[in-house]
Amino acid sequence: MTKIDKLCASSTPFIFLCDWLGEKTEVYTLDEAKKEGIEFQIAHDYVPKKHTLSLTKHPITLGRYKKKFDKVIEEIKNGNTYLLNLTQPTQVSCDANLEHIYKNANAPYKIKYKNKFVCFSPETFITIRNDSIATFPMKGTIDAAIPNAKEKILSNEKEMAEHVMVVDLLRNDLGIVADTVRVDNFRYITKIDSGEKSLLQVSSKITAKLPKEWRSNFAQILYKLLPAGSISGTPKKSTVEIIQRIEGYERGYFSGIFGYFDGKNFDSCVMIRFLENTKEGYIYKSGGGITLQSDAASEYQEMLDKVYIP
Repeated sequence: MTKIDKLCASSTPFIFLCDWLGEKTEVYTLDEAKKEGIEFQIAHDYVPKKHTLSLTKHPITLGRYKKKFDKVIEEIKNGNTYLLNLTQPTQVSCDANLEHIYKNANAPYKIKYKNKFVCFSPETFITIRNDSIATFPMKGTIDAAIPNAKEKILSNEKEMAEHVMVVDLLRNDLGIVADTVRVDNFRYITKIDSGEKSLLQVSSKITAKLPKEWRSNFAQILYKLLPAGSISGTPKKSTVEIIQRIEGYERGYFSGIFGYFDGKNFDSCVMIRFLENTKEGYIYKSGGGITLQSDAASEYQEMLDKVYIP
């Protein structure tokens, strides 16, 4: 039995985090996490504060991005992928340290991992309550200041196709580990403050029923669901291979999973909105889903819009 399963079966609270491929996993009791310098907060009912921190962005050029984008489109045309989440690192300047950024950032999920990275994610991975598992794929972003932004994002054919594909992927993923899979809420809007602007993002809620003994093999459930469909694509296996070939950098913990088991229930997020402390300075990793209908300039701008401290 793994450490996850032992802690879960004994109703011992713990935190869990893994890289985006699920190849590197770390599990800590709350005391262990504190000793390691790991801080976290889960507060879905948080009250947004006045924005006080800003980043200066030094992104790759649109030309360099488009070369990678065009390779993705070629793979789609060849039938090797239908939806691929293309991400890139952006160098950023900020006059605050990770501790200050973590304390001032505002998001449903926050984690500071030692002095290596901070993440302030708006996207839930899975929740488990009363033997019911739920996931909330987030696909589709638009500047809230655009006139009729909500109507435009919900009626956009490209965004609809992208969202339908990721919902279908995650329905299938939940079906591997649970029964009675259903889409409870399809394409609802949430508003996110990105500092420079407000963004509207489109999500759905998918639920299923876990077997009663899920606590004794929880690790197996987690690994079967990795990597998260919303930050990889479909079909998952070939899409991940394409991502590793085209992106040209290591995602690491970015777009991986962070979760907290409180002794009874589990809550977790996809680690997006991710600022990493490296030898070269701060690196912010971000991106978005690419389909055949995608436009390179629009996707490039979406990638930059997602570089912010909330």
